[in-house]
Amino acid sequence: MRGAHGGSGVLLRRLREVMAASISPQERLDRLVVLIAGNLVAEVCSVYVLREDGSLELYATEGLNREAVHLTTMRAGEGLVGLIAREAEPLALSDAQNHPAFSYRPETGEEIYRSFLGVPILRGGAVMGVLVIQNRASRLYSEEEIETLQTTAMIMAEMIAAGGLKSLAAPGASIGLDRPIHGIGVSLADGVGLGHAVLHEPRVAITNLIAENPAAEVQRLEAAIAQMRASIDELIERGDVAHIGEHRDVLETFRMFAHDQGWLRRMREVVLTGLTAEAAVERVQSDTRAKMLRQTDPYLRERLHDLDDLANRLLRTLVGKANGVAREELPENAILIARSMGPAALLDYDRAHLRGLVLEEGGPTSHIAIVARALGIPAVGEIVNATALIQSGDAVIVDGQAGEVQIRPQPDVENAYKDKARLRARKQEQYRKLKSQPAVTKDGVPIVLQINAGLLVDLPNLDATAAAGIGLFRTELQFMVAEHMPTTAEQQALYAAVLEQAQGRPVTFRTLDIGGDKVLPYMERIEEENPALGWRAIRIGLDRPRLLRAQVRALLRAGSGRDMKIMLPMIATVDEFQRARTIVRREQAMLEKQGHVPPLSLQLGVMVEVPSLLFELPEIVREADFLSIGTNDLMQFLFAADRENKRVADRFDPLGVGALRALRSIVEAAAEAKCPITVCGEMGGKPLETMVLIGLGYRAFSMSAASIGPVKAMLRALDAGKLAERLDWMLAAGEGSTNLRPQLAAFATEFKVPV
Repeated sequence: MRGAHGGSGVLLRRLREVMAASISPQERLDRLVVLIAGNLVAEVCSVYVLREDGSLELYATEGLNREAVHLTTMRAGEGLVGLIAREAEPLALSDAQNHPAFSYRPETGEEIYRSFLGVPILRGGAVMGVLVIQNRASRLYSEEEIETLQTTAMIMAEMIAAGGLKSLAAPGASIGLDRPIHGIGVSLADGVGLGHAVLHEPRVAITNLIAENPAAEVQRLEAAIAQMRASIDELIERGDVAHIGEHRDVLETFRMFAHDQGWLRRMREVVLTGLTAEAAVERVQSDTRAKMLRQTDPYLRERLHDLDDLANRLLRTLVGKANGVAREELPENAILIARSMGPAALLDYDRAHLRGLVLEEGGPTSHIAIVARALGIPAVGEIVNATALIQSGDAVIVDGQAGEVQIRPQPDVENAYKDKARLRARKQEQYRKLKSQPAVTKDGVPIVLQINAGLLVDLPNLDATAAAGIGLFRTELQFMVAEHMPTTAEQQALYAAVLEQAQGRPVTFRTLDIGGDKVLPYMERIEEENPALGWRAIRIGLDRPRLLRAQVRALLRAGSGRDMKIMLPMIATVDEFQRARTIVRREQAMLEKQGHVPPLSLQLGVMVEVPSLLFELPEIVREADFLSIGTNDLMQFLFAADRENKRVADRFDPLGVGALRALRSIVEAAAEAKCPITVCGEMGGKPLETMVLIGLGYRAFSMSAASIGPVKAMLRALDAGKLAERLDWMLAAGEGSTNLRPQLAAFATEFKVPV
């Protein structure tokens, strides 16, 4: 290669001339490979482009047989080229033919070339092709040559992304840029949504790639880095963390990475190859994203995410773009695409225009999932690299029921989903017709169906579903969407509004269930090895009694002259309940002493979600006014299986013998003490699971509003007595598989119970 960075600068300037020339796409590619080969003193330079079917096609070459262009293809992962595409990493070899991945293609005539250097053509972390140089003699390629080839590959990535090579694709061999993609993630909120993509944080478009003055570009980069550092320092120093919705510890991490010398040196080096400052940031960000997508260690993935976020900040500083998207400009039928979002950010968008939500992160129990379900927005999480794969305006289908996303779907796929949406609409109409029908089983057992809520936007669902009340009001959501700690008066106003809109129907308010994964943006985050088992919920309330007292005071004032139900989460022992009850009674006595009208009645209940409480059932059913089963946490703790961990989340089934015996012991203890009991976890909103719980003896459930119709349709077709007999036999038999789901599904089929 000619000299240091000066050689790459000359190459980039010549590349720009070729890019600007009025020539055909094939001629442009042919000239580019000649230029690259000449500059890097290589006898071969070849460009492979990723096709729609996932294979790589030879699009241009200097040095190999020209007849092989558009004829030679590599399957995904095949040969050295396929290996580079799969790993998204450069590969330099002095003896390529002895590499285990080498694949000989006689039509290319490459058998005479020993040395090989290939780099992925990356954009936004996604592989678009592979750029290769080769030499006859055994040769060790320098870091400088690898860097130059990577920089050149970025230029080609932008050319491919702009559609400059589409006309070269043969029929049925379209370039992978606009290929349909079927993404499989996890369901966050049920429903089917069809629309067009809107990026929550749009990708910054880089229009100027090649630098006129590299020294000036280094200065621009340094200035942007200094500005980014100053803005982060200012945010931390003035404590205005909640205003931008980021946790203080996240900003501290940003500050640390903003001073990371390795990351900054990498960007400076790329600028010196001849790219503009923003193009250099984009290059390094794309490399980071590619590594992030192939990283399994959660800690390293998070650190790479931090660098990705910092790069976005730098890009916006360099090109003068503000963060975020204009909420008022949201088009009709919008599918919102984001890496991650807080609940407050989602609430900023116009619900009337939102048809779906796609996230790279976020599980079924995340805050954003709860809000999406409340708003009735179909949502899917854990779609890998969604923000890079999806361009603004792309057609997107969100299948919240199956946890799948269709990106740029083919017409037949789109039509199939339109049919699915119409079928779903017909089912919803059938469920609406059940609204006026009583929730009574086929053999006359009355069942109480209530909804879960957490925001005022949930309240219209009471009338829409004819629910009997709110069995779980998650008070923490008000805290999570607020920019500051809600005052006692603000809390009281919300609780009073909820009771007013409930119009006499019972409402069960759960005290703050924060901590663990529910970190408030304005509270200090405590690092814990196992946050789900750590300082959270009632444990925080008992250790910080002023916080619990303020909320209880707001609840009691809001319930003045009304029936009031308060439920305490994460109770592990009877003693914890008694201590919390003492705080509640003191607040009640204080308000009465101050002349406030007390609630007409006050019931204090316990959320059963910690297995230790199962061994104090006789005591807790005597002490508490009611119980509510939080099946999400109860099953997680019962099986010691993190519900957010893909490797173990589905390993154990709540319809197994062990789990059902535990659930039966709770309902039997409650029945013996005449203690009311409700199920408010996810199990209570799934028709098959709810059917089984009815068979165990549960008679009250709280669920998402969307689950009311399917569950009511199920129970009205169910003979609860027959199911109870069958369940007794299954749980007593103790033979064969301990997972009873297949047998219970067979029961539903036998007796035509829709589950």
